[in-house]
Amino acid sequence: MKIYTRTGDDGTTGLFGGPRVLKHAPRIEAYGSIDELNSWLGMCRSARLPDGADAVLEQLQCDLFAMGAELASPHPEGTGLTLLGASEVARLEAAIDRLETLVLPLKNFILPGGSSAAAHLHVARCVCRRAERAMSALHEQEPIREFLLQYVNRVSDLLFVMARAANATEGRADTEWHATRGGGA
Repeated sequence: MKIYTRTGDDGTTGLFGGPRVLKHAPRIEAYGSIDELNSWLGMCRSARLPDGADAVLEQLQCDLFAMGAELASPHPEGTGLTLLGASEVARLEAAIDRLETLVLPLKNFILPGGSSAAAHLHVARCVCRRAERAMSALHEQEPIREFLLQYVNRVSDLLFVMARAANATEGRADTEWHATRGGGA
């Protein structure tokens, strides 16, 4: 089977179990952003991560693939694509709680960066927030399961804490943000 079909040469793509839509449609933007996040998580996994983080990210990648499949269908219930549920959110929350034991409590905003792993995780967090915005826009036009919005919100929390834990594991302090004082540049 060839990878190219030429069916998308006109700027459309087919939804799973549904019609063809423009490649810039809100549904495509939503699952495309989830796909981009999944790729960034693969990049994060190539860095030195805190103990157990690689396994968490691998499971997260599997979950995001399932989420992308659900978002790629206008009728996921009818196609058996509602694969994620409350137990996945609970799993994310447990991972967040475990990782928070590795870091000091936040007293200020922090700047993204630090170790290579932390910097990659912060980029992934920002991509996750963009995916969340795309999913919210889609939900406004075509309702999706609210659980998906809850899940992706929790993912960004996890990536934030994981970035902080990556810095802590490397012995690097988070860089606190301080408002610029005195007239700027």
